Amino acid sequence: MTAGAIDPAVEQFLLDSIDTVPHLEALLLLFQSPTTVWTVVQLAARIYVSEKQASSILEDLTRRSLIVRVEQAPATYQYVPRSPEQSALLEKVAQSYRTQLVQLTRFIHSNASGSVRDFARAFRLKDKD
Repeated sequence: MTAGAIDPAVEQFLLDSIDTVPHLEALLLLFQSPTTVWTVVQLAARIYVSEKQASSILEDLTRRSLIVRVEQAPATYQYVPRSPEQSALLEKVAQSYRTQLVQLTRFIHSNASGSVRDFARAFRLKDKD
């Protein structure tokens, strides 16, 4: 990996799981405070997006099994690790975000829109076990 290059595992994670910079910021916020249960309103205020956008981001991250919905009404969310590997990867992502903010945000912005990627994911072939 050359100096300034994004770690390949982080890059792949961003391609597979993150549509926008606010998605990444929301995930990292929940990841870095795993004992905190977040409402849509709280998250929206912390990442400077509308409540509608925050709700959509949280639902996207939940659908991708990156966070969990704790309560239905009002909806609350929390980071609950699925595996040590997931936590280790998210720690790499968080470190990259701290040290390579410009590269990561440019990388996210340079990728296809979320809807295009969601469409492509529907046709991705799964590895056979």
